[in-house]
Amino acid sequence: MNQVKPYEELALGKKEQVRRMFNNIAANYDFMNRLLTLRIDVLWRRNAVNKVRQFAHSRILDVGAGTGDFAIELARLKPDKITGIDIAEVMLELGRKKIKHKKLDSVIDFQEGDCEHLQFPADTFDLAASAFGVRNFENLQGGLSEMLRVLKPGGHILILECSDPGKMPFRKLYNAYMNRICPAVGGIFSENKAYSYLNRSVSMFPSGKDFEAILQKTGFCEARFFPQSMGVATIYIAKKPEIAK
Repeated sequence: MNQVKPYEELALGKKEQVRRMFNNIAANYDFMNRLLTLRIDVLWRRNAVNKVRQFAHSRILDVGAGTGDFAIELARLKPDKITGIDIAEVMLELGRKKIKHKKLDSVIDFQEGDCEHLQFPADTFDLAASAFGVRNFENLQGGLSEMLRVLKPGGHILILECSDPGKMPFRKLYNAYMNRICPAVGGIFSENKAYSYLNRSVSMFPSGKDFEAILQKTGFCEARFFPQSMGVATIYIAKKPEIAK
């Protein structure tokens, strides 16, 4: 599932291609996020965190932590500890500088690692979160299964991901933006292939009820989703059963 790759001409597997891509674009990643979303990505992260405020969140895992924006937003929940995992070390180095600047380095810890093979015992975290990360998994259900495994029974998964808005009134405008403008702007300020990959991966990624069904198939329960900005992003929340299946 979802084997769209950043560099289709390379023989490398998706995971290694994703690592290479994010290490290559790390320096301009935050700038491009703000530019291409007109800073709405900041609101999406805030909305996502607000959705889980009422749940237990003493120990949080941030999967695909990148440059740390979601971990910093999650820190508003006042957890005891946030552990961020990412395969792209260059992204994490930028994230470490951010959290040190914000004096959050006693709460947030970033580790390089494989997000689809988590090196944590089962039943460790209250909340497993990911913003714009699971779409890059080589094995989507395998990665989600790992997030389920490391959650405590009754813990929650929180996912913020780009999504295809479907048959919305502005569909043609959205397609033009994703197909032409994003890759063109990406080619000026960063790496064109990364932003071509963005469009291709979003169009192939299951969203809404389809992704909700995958969460349930993985073993989560009480799955819900909340479209953002007319469906161009979606927040997903689900629970690990109190007694693991």
